[in-house]
Amino acid sequence: MTILDEIVAYKRNEVEQAKAKMPVDKLETGKFFGRTPLVMTDFLLRDDKTGIIAEFKRRSPSKGLINGHSTVEEVTTGYFRSGASALSVLTDQHFFGGSADDLKRARELTPVPILRKDFVIDAYQLFEAKAMGADAVLLIAAALTVPEARQLAKQARLLGLQVLLEVHEMVELDHLNEYIDMVGVNNRDLKTFVVDTERSVQLAEHIPAGFVKISESGITAPLTIKRLRGCGYQGFLMGEHFMRSPEPARAFSDFVGQLFSDNA
Repeated sequence: MTILDEIVAYKRNEVEQAKAKMPVDKLETGKFFGRTPLVMTDFLLRDDKTGIIAEFKRRSPSKGLINGHSTVEEVTTGYFRSGASALSVLTDQHFFGGSADDLKRARELTPVPILRKDFVIDAYQLFEAKAMGADAVLLIAAALTVPEARQLAKQARLLGLQVLLEVHEMVELDHLNEYIDMVGVNNRDLKTFVVDTERSVQLAEHIPAGFVKISESGITAPLTIKRLRGCGYQGFLMGEHFMRSPEPARAFSDFVGQLFSDNA
C-alpha cells in the first residue's frame, strides 16, 4: 500500500464520520457558504501578480514537521501583501496537521482566492470547501477514477468552485473534462517522493489548450519559474520552500523581489 492509498483509505472513514457530525444542510448555513467564490484563474493571469499560489503547510507524511511555529494569520497575510496570486491551505489534519479553521481564518484575513488542499474523494468535501470559504478545490487524478473525477468536478462547478486537477504522469491526463479549470503537474513522484521540475517541462506540451497550467512542488528559484513560464505555465504552487524558513512571509517577500528583479 502506498502512502496515497493509506491517505485515501483513512479519508473515506473520516468523511463518513464528518457526514454524521455535520450534514450538508448544516454546512449550507455556514457564514461563508453563501459568498460568491473568487475566480482563481483570473488572479493567476493578472499581470500585476506573481502567478504564485503560496501554501500554508505545517507538515507532510514524507518530510514530517515542516513548520510548527508560524501562524496561519502571519503567513497568509504576508503572502498576500507580497503579491501572491492565490493561497493554498492544507485542511487535512491527520497527515498534514491542517484544519478547516486554518482556511476559514485565511479567508477572513485575505482577499485573494484560496485553494482547499486536501484529498477529495467524496462530493461532501466540496460542500465542506464551500462552507470554509474556499474558491477552488484540488482533485488528485491518482486518487480517483475518470468517472469520479468528472462527477466531482461537475459538482464543484455547480457550487461555483474552480477545480485544479493534479497529475503526475501523462496517462492521468485522461481525467481531464469540461469542468476542470486548471491542470497542475506535481513534480513530486508519489511513489518515491523524488522531486524533479523536469516532470512539468515534459508534460507541458501534452496539456490541451484551454486549461491554466500549474507547476507544483520543487520550485526553489525564480529562474525555474522563468523557465516554466516559457513552457506555458501560468501558475506555480509553492509552500515547503517558504514554510521551512523561520519567517515564511519574509522568505516569500524576498523570493518575489528576486523574481521581479529577474524579470526586469
